[in-house]
Amino acid sequence: QVQLVESGGGSVQSGGSLRLSCVISGIPIDTICLAWFRRAPQKAREGVAGIHRSGAIGYSDFVKGRVTISRDDAKETLYLQMNSLKPDDTAMYYCAADPYCVLGYSGGNPREAEFRDWGQGTQVTVSS
Repeated sequence: QVQLVESGGGSVQSGGSLRLSCVISGIPIDTICLAWFRRAPQKAREGVAGIHRSGAIGYSDFVKGRVTISRDDAKETLYLQMNSLKPDDTAMYYCAADPYCVLGYSGGNPREAEFRDWGQGTQVTVSS
């Protein structure tokens, strides 16, 4: 069983930056596909960015150019650097994992069905 613990959320003004972290345990980080998702109030959860075990990366169109997903294998940690934040980015952000990438994620915009394990989330609030 993979455990995922997110941190780094908070409240920022429009145009600000945050870096989210997700510590992974239970399996080596380089054997799994990882992604960030978000759920805004009264909206469905949506993919933000993903990274395949090979290192291939994909972003959703609404964050391209503003966020960077990265992985530190030594620290067993996934990151999401978010810049130029907008009020529309306000949401609960979740880290997700699929051990050995068996559910089909290949490096594009991540989809929920491609990930099995989920963290509890970290709240990001952007004010105008």
